[in-house]
Amino acid sequence: MTELIRSACLTAFPELARSVGLRPEALLSSVGIDARALADPEMRISVQAMGQLLELAAQQSKIDTFGLRLAETRSLSILGPIGLLLREEPTVRHAIRSLAKYVCLHNEAIVLRFDQFGSQAVVSTEFHLARQRPFRQGVELTIGVLFRVLQPLIGRHWRPIVCFTHEPPARRDVHHRLFGPRVDFRSTYNGLIFSADDLERPVPGADPAFADQARRYLESLMQSTGTSFKAKVEELVRVQLSSGRCTADRLALQMGCDRRTLHRRLNAEKATFDAILGSVRTELAVRLLQNREAGLASAADLLGFSSGSAFSRWFLGSFGKRPSEWRRSLEAGGG
Repeated sequence: MTELIRSACLTAFPELARSVGLRPEALLSSVGIDARALADPEMRISVQAMGQLLELAAQQSKIDTFGLRLAETRSLSILGPIGLLLREEPTVRHAIRSLAKYVCLHNEAIVLRFDQFGSQAVVSTEFHLARQRPFRQGVELTIGVLFRVLQPLIGRHWRPIVCFTHEPPARRDVHHRLFGPRVDFRSTYNGLIFSADDLERPVPGADPAFADQARRYLESLMQSTGTSFKAKVEELVRVQLSSGRCTADRLALQMGCDRRTLHRRLNAEKATFDAILGSVRTELAVRLLQNREAGLASAADLLGFSSGSAFSRWFLGSFGKRPSEWRRSLEAGGG
């Protein structure tokens, strides 16, 4: 099955491409990525297509550090809700463990390994691609993002040993500008080596209560993931529902097929798009209304309705009561 990644990975790509004389829209089209992904960070695109895009940009611009230059634009926010959790974990160790656990929600092709050998800590990446070996530009972007995500948690002067399995470039100035003086090539893995003491550093301003909320949300996303086509569609619906543009056509595009193929493959698993949409919406509606602090207007937005009245009509048809009535009956013990 096609491995997917959040289209947040395209952040700053158009600007970088134009700055080196490339046409980003043409590049996207040539590898089959819809240009609408540039405006929607939660859209899912193919990991393989993203790797091909970076390689093509590097070849056409004759800049063999294109992926690394893109990594220089990254921060914790590139990870979306995962980044929110990392910022609220009590220590760097907790943050790395959470990143390793939830990174698949951002990029399905990456597995993060975390090891400690005496006084050294190692965070390394493995790339699980069904159809293609990992691309050099994609590897450098991934390690660059990993560095940019961990640096603000540890300290801006943090300089780990950076390891790559591929051959060194002709010039290493961009690598040293981003990572510092120690960058090793022809290594046995792609990753970062640093002092184990850094693992116990407290994350500045961490809020345990907010971390618990973020973790519960990510767990709900993890529970919805799976290997079946139906599970993949459910995952995309769950992530994109609040956009208000969660349609069969849109999801088919992100799954690399047309609407007819989407319906055919779901039918083979005895499912339909409308049934999946309704099921996910019902589950989230119950969860939102059980939270007394969640307003009905915000619940309508999160469930992808254009107005509170549209949400109320749908809820009445699904539950037999209007949202406010359902919540009152729940609080009275009869819901």
